[in-house]
Amino acid sequence: MKVIAINGSPRKEGNTAALLKELTSKLEAEGIETETIHIGGKKVRGCTACMKCFENKDSKCVFDDDGINECITKMKDADGIVIGSPTYFADVNTETKALIDRAGFVSIANGGFFSRKAGAAVVAVRRAGAVHAYDTINHLFGITNMITVGSSYWNLGVGLNPGDVNEDAEGMQTMSNLASNMAWLLKKINAE
Repeated sequence: MKVIAINGSPRKEGNTAALLKELTSKLEAEGIETETIHIGGKKVRGCTACMKCFENKDSKCVFDDDGINECITKMKDADGIVIGSPTYFADVNTETKALIDRAGFVSIANGGFFSRKAGAAVVAVRRAGAVHAYDTINHLFGITNMITVGSSYWNLGVGLNPGDVNEDAEGMQTMSNLASNMAWLLKKINAE
């Protein structure tokens, strides 16, 4: 079993990364293989709704120059998908939104290959707006027939400067509980 975690933050070692690291380390301890991909801060193209993915049906976005297709392939091959984003003006940042839109379209256009995978949103926030960002990521899971994994609170951590989220005990506990829930679900799904 494998979980792919995608970090949409432009800060490679920022608070989103710290939350994902807490989550993936707990998943690894549960015997789940993980891989983290960092897309934040890269020039990532947004979806243009060109519908070429529906014409080509090759499990790829027609734009193949920014790493999103690599993410889509890894998401397709994984049992679980975690998408992490910082909160920008009460929503996900642009790189994360581009991934959501393009990966969602490609999955739907190619027989719904995200269907019944486990999905979890992880959001870093300074103070407010995180629930909207959390919802944005979860909308991808809902529209692509995925199973959304929750925790003991919304999957978020609070911090401003890189590393501050490590001091958010409740946020870190939420990541630990999320990992436990995702590992439990993946083991149940794969036991069939």
